[in-house]
Amino acid sequence: MIIASEVTDDENTLIACLLHDVLEDVPKNIYDVELMKKDFGEKVTSIVLDVTKVENINDWYEVSKNYLNHLETKACSEAIIVSASDKIHNLASTLFDYNQVGDKVWDRFTTKNSSDQLWWYSSVLEVIKKRKAPIELIEKLSSEIESLVNITSKNLNIDIN
Repeated sequence: MIIASEVTDDENTLIACLLHDVLEDVPKNIYDVELMKKDFGEKVTSIVLDVTKVENINDWYEVSKNYLNHLETKACSEAIIVSASDKIHNLASTLFDYNQVGDKVWDRFTTKNSSDQLWWYSSVLEVIKKRKAPIELIEKLSSEIESLVNITSKNLNIDIN
């Protein structure tokens, strides 16, 4: 939410930032779409749904492609801000953790390697560029991706200069 608040003061967008993972992570018998609508309204719920991954697909790449396609073709503009802010935060946190524990950081992800993470974040960046996200978010995500490229190139012994 703090990242998003640098580019918008829209209350619905900022609330959606706080709730963006709730529908993915909280069991439906505890909290679901209907409760979110009741608690926060249709608009916030709609934004959250636009950044919620489809849960009936087991393959990480398919889930990711589905998310990217939805983000590019159907998601509202507020969801672009929420998604970009979330990815900036996630990648910054991952890079911080990498500096603490090294390659063990990749064990926490489904794909277990930095190159898949690079594909993921680069793909999100392309979508948010197409969707004309605020330039500040594009620049921040680009910067974080550059740091990930540096890590990835070290792991592959590639000289990026």
